[in-house]
Amino acid sequence: MSKAIHPVDREIAVKFDSVSFSYGPVRVLENASFHIHRGEFVALVGPNGSGKTTVLKLLLGLEQPGAGKIELFGLSRERFPAWRDKLGYVPQQPPADQAFPIGVRDVVRMGLLRPSKGYGAGGEAEGKAGEAMEQAGIADLAERSYRALSGGQRRRVLVARALASGPELLILDEPTANMDAESETRLFETLGKLKGKTTILIVTHDTDFVSVLTDRVLCLGDDASHRRGLVQHRTEAAAAAAGHHGSSAAQGVRVLHGENIPADDCYE
Repeated sequence: MSKAIHPVDREIAVKFDSVSFSYGPVRVLENASFHIHRGEFVALVGPNGSGKTTVLKLLLGLEQPGAGKIELFGLSRERFPAWRDKLGYVPQQPPADQAFPIGVRDVVRMGLLRPSKGYGAGGEAEGKAGEAMEQAGIADLAERSYRALSGGQRRRVLVARALASGPELLILDEPTANMDAESETRLFETLGKLKGKTTILIVTHDTDFVSVLTDRVLCLGDDASHRRGLVQHRTEAAAAAAGHHGSSAAQGVRVLHGENIPADDCYE
């Protein structure tokens, strides 16, 4: 099992407190509670339709809970501008118009956009964009056209875009979907360097294996008794999991669905 030792007073980055949410008569989440500490690397797993997208929408402020409370670094939803500035988000799907003539550097600089603030000072924006590209390992692609890149390269550009604003919480939705082995290796090398400094939440439908970087695994739609809630599972080391390539950080650990950890126990 991968273990993460946390001091009792470690700051809570994300807190779901008895959160429920429905789409009309369809209950998606029911009394879901969990929290993530600052600097943790957490995987949120579950099959399609389990509620992962709903959790993302709630975190991104696109939906509000029907009941319960959500906090981000101690901020409530009412303080959304400050909340939003703490987030970096890497979507599963790239921008819709893949043929739009835009360069990699400009895509990354989009991560610095804030309502009524634009990009900020030119030199400062360029510096932050350059640093983000270095972090994501795409500095050599800076002058390339975004549409000329491979799918894996585009995903890494979106990671750089999310990093440009210096987020305290980085959320990645299915980050390795349709990604080649080299890009997956580079992605996890980037995440490995960020671990401990940036809180990282990876959302994936792969319920069997997660990266060895993972401190804890949160499962949605796990079984009949928790199908609208959330449980926390232990993991164990596994030899080269299928679909995980390259560096040791990209290799997998097996999720032990039969071994649960109490929801309030984040110190295992």
